[in-house]
Amino acid sequence: MILYLVRHGIAVDPTDPKSPPEAERPLTASGVQKTRSAALGLRAMGAKPDVLISSPYVRAAQTAEIFAEALGFAPEKIRVSEALKPAGNPAEILKEISHLKAKEVACFGHAPNLDLIISHLAGARGPFTELKKAGVACFEQSNAHGHWQMRWILTPKVLRQLGE
Repeated sequence: MILYLVRHGIAVDPTDPKSPPEAERPLTASGVQKTRSAALGLRAMGAKPDVLISSPYVRAAQTAEIFAEALGFAPEKIRVSEALKPAGNPAEILKEISHLKAKEVACFGHAPNLDLIISHLAGARGPFTELKKAGVACFEQSNAHGHWQMRWILTPKVLRQLGE
């Protein structure tokens, strides 16, 4: 299985007095544009996920929808998982993924949870990454015993360049 971990795009600043509650903060106009360009970069790399799973938070769901559109995936088939919330437990989403009969899965979430998932998959003792907004990390499950191998981590800037 190939697993893509995607951090949500640039969202409304939580310190903005007009900002909605945390779970409802949407992507900014610039965030939508940059996320779309990053999604096109992932498409250019040949990604074809059969399953998309998103945090229920608005900014992650919007990011998942943008990637779904770019990757030719029906947005109404995006699954939602509480395990991808910012304070989610990495073991929960990995357990959820392990039950899927999919070749490629894309998960859309937040920091610090995605960085914890990355460190867990890599076998590290703690986080060693800071996935950028609309950045993507890719892992491959190397055998039936559940071992994962990191293939790459790309910044949104590199993804945007690949999509041009």
